[in-house]
Amino acid sequence: MAPTVASPIRVVVIDDEALIRTGFSYILNAAADIDVVATADGVEAIDVLEASRPDVVLLDIRMPGRDGLSVLREIRARGWDMTVAILTTFDSDDHIAAALDGGAAGFLVKDTDPRQLPQLVRTLHGGGVVFSPTVSRAVVAGYLRPETGGDARLVAGLTEREKEILVHLGRGLSNAQIGSEMFLSPATVKAHISTILGKLGVEGRVSAALIAERAGLLRDAGGAQ
Repeated sequence: MAPTVASPIRVVVIDDEALIRTGFSYILNAAADIDVVATADGVEAIDVLEASRPDVVLLDIRMPGRDGLSVLREIRARGWDMTVAILTTFDSDDHIAAALDGGAAGFLVKDTDPRQLPQLVRTLHGGGVVFSPTVSRAVVAGYLRPETGGDARLVAGLTEREKEILVHLGRGLSNAQIGSEMFLSPATVKAHISTILGKLGVEGRVSAALIAERAGLLRDAGGAQ
């Protein structure tokens, strides 16, 4: 029997600049396991996404006609199972908080090292979160509310297994990596994470990880090792 060949990761690049769309497509299509199935600007984005149904969307946050936040909100409203990472030219964009609330799984600056880009897409597809090196965790955390006790109460509502998964999620592990640590299938991990997001009242993994950090869950877990 011939070995099973995994399907390539299907990617759509949405940006108002043709040069960015072409450049990202060229870099990613050079990887054997990634296929850029379409590109679009903001106005065309929803029609293209509906037709192509990619695994990963690289979405420019600042576009004329229709910006990335509007596109992200509609992706979530339609219930499409697509992992979205925001493209930005800045390391402290003023829309970071809104994008996190909308379920973005990371931020990439447009001058990301081309050698890193395919692996970042693989991480996104695997359920991990990504930030370009210049997008620091401190900058992202600065856009979110400070801990006032609410985050600790939310975390306290999780089961022990859910807390353990949240700790791994907060460390940036993919679903497969979390499954390996906990002897669970990636599908089971994904289901648990969906439940965790619902209990925490957030759309995305990054927001969940920051809640865990503010609540002290990551520090407590680190100190227990």
